[in-house]
Amino acid sequence: MSSLINISAGSTEHKKADKNEEGITFMKRKTAKEILADSFRELAQDMPINKITVKDIIDNCGYSQATFYRQFKDKYDLIAWSYTKDFEAIIDRRKAEELSWRESLENSASYFQQHRQYLANLLTHTSGYDSFIINMTAIHSRIMNKEFDQLTEIQPADERVRAALQIYCYGCVLFSCDWILGKYDLSVKELADVYESAMSEPLRRHFL
Repeated sequence: MSSLINISAGSTEHKKADKNEEGITFMKRKTAKEILADSFRELAQDMPINKITVKDIIDNCGYSQATFYRQFKDKYDLIAWSYTKDFEAIIDRRKAEELSWRESLENSASYFQQHRQYLANLLTHTSGYDSFIINMTAIHSRIMNKEFDQLTEIQPADERVRAALQIYCYGCVLFSCDWILGKYDLSVKELADVYESAMSEPLRRHFL
């Protein structure tokens, strides 16, 4: 496969479109982490993830092994970082565009649809389905708790609300993974409906 992102380590040509606070589009240079993550995802289009090595990743984008290990501990650290970054971007978009939480839930469902093949590869070709569920739940819980802290003055000591948030994240992740693997035949809108209806009353008061 000919790489779409093969560049020299010192290249300044690897850029992405971004917007400033006024909504004006400009070109932003990608970081080494982003380039390595792009390389991994490109390889994952054609290879089982458990077969992709660090050497494959760096050969595909022209970086050295030393550069990879300055950014990530291993490829699973890369996967977690990339996934976290994607969902933080959904939250950031909600704030920037003043979207409702319902719209953010639809954006989350759209993300799963857009990356369904890649995520199915992760679920079926990593160290284990249960382990992946736990890691995804931890990522979502961390992001949601951070957002919850910004939405409410409830103190961290209120364990009931924190527990409800943890259960919500676990349930949504588990259902999403089953949906990704084809166990449920739902549209993006219907998937967002599930996320919305699954939210308990204490959480709905703050998020919806």
